[in-house]
Amino acid sequence: MSMTTQEFIQKYRNDDVRKLAFMHDKYADVDMPFALEQIKGWQTARHKLPSWAATEGVIYPPQLSMEQCSSEQTALLKADIVRNSCPRRRLMIDLTGGFGVDFSFMARHFEQAVYVERQEGLCAIARHNFQTKGLEQATVEHADSEEYLRRAPKADLIFMDPARRDSKGGRTFAIADCTPDVTALLPLLLEKADRLLVKLSPMLDWHKAVKDMGQVSDVYVVAVGGECKELLLQVVPGWAENPRIHCIEDGMEWAVEPPQAMKALPVVEPLVGHYLYVPGAAAMKVGCFDAMEQTFGMRQLAPNSHLFLSSELIEGFPGRRFRLTAVSSFNKKELRERLSGLTKANVAVRNFPMTAEALRQKLKLKDGGESYLFGTTDDRGAHLLLIGEKL
Repeated sequence: MSMTTQEFIQKYRNDDVRKLAFMHDKYADVDMPFALEQIKGWQTARHKLPSWAATEGVIYPPQLSMEQCSSEQTALLKADIVRNSCPRRRLMIDLTGGFGVDFSFMARHFEQAVYVERQEGLCAIARHNFQTKGLEQATVEHADSEEYLRRAPKADLIFMDPARRDSKGGRTFAIADCTPDVTALLPLLLEKADRLLVKLSPMLDWHKAVKDMGQVSDVYVVAVGGECKELLLQVVPGWAENPRIHCIEDGMEWAVEPPQAMKALPVVEPLVGHYLYVPGAAAMKVGCFDAMEQTFGMRQLAPNSHLFLSSELIEGFPGRRFRLTAVSSFNKKELRERLSGLTKANVAVRNFPMTAEALRQKLKLKDGGESYLFGTTDDRGAHLLLIGEKL
């Protein structure tokens, strides 16, 4: 990269890339395609990879790789998983290196770390960036993952994030449709590693993913900002027990141990002053609602409503919490009394025969404000309106 191009990137990296593209004639000595790619990459990294954006000299890949790479938040989570679960951390191998974000955070916990990538351009970027980031234990291998795996030494951990796009660029979700097919490589992977950590589409049913993979010790469902981002499976050769399920959302973790005997819990009616709990995206993906009742000592309003109630405030719940300020049936007179003075609210529905927007219009409320309304159905089939304030 020439000094002129480097100076252009530094000078204009906060500007609109679309407008900068028209400045080519004015800056004939600048490698404009490369400069624009770097500016766009840095602008994405400011929010997605803040520590990388703060490191001078990082080279960013084409935009597709930036879109597909993990966020810093989820990469740090993976680093914590391997640090806490790997009893020995001498060698890790990442067979699907990509931009190298996950690799860079996990590699710091190992004496040696091998990055494997079949795209030569990404390998060149990785070599530069790992040196820039001070990853002296990192080795870059330009190779096909299966070819390298056959000659690889025994590792403490192998990480894989198979590409979820077909030959035409369309999205794929099933494990067998990804590249490489982890299930096809599984016998060799289990021979070459003490444990595997596999990143899969958050769209997958984790029950089926566990069945397809086998020998899964831990399942991690990760959500950020109310959206499921990752499904991670940890595979340990010879594991024969049910897996532990980890629900992780915005730094909060709830772990579900293999099924145990359930104890009867008292029924809790939705009353003013009681507390309402709404599972977050990761908890909804995990399911295990009976286990959630047992763990936190709360009760579901109804089996299909996925709303929980307690008379005392419970800490650590993987989702949102509200204090109920009113409870109403859909009797017109009762609704008028309960909604008196209310002009706007945040409306949601759970197991209810109307959309949230239709309910909001029916109640003649504007969107927003400090009040939260949930249209739902109790275990007797009665429709209820729960009104609360967020905690």
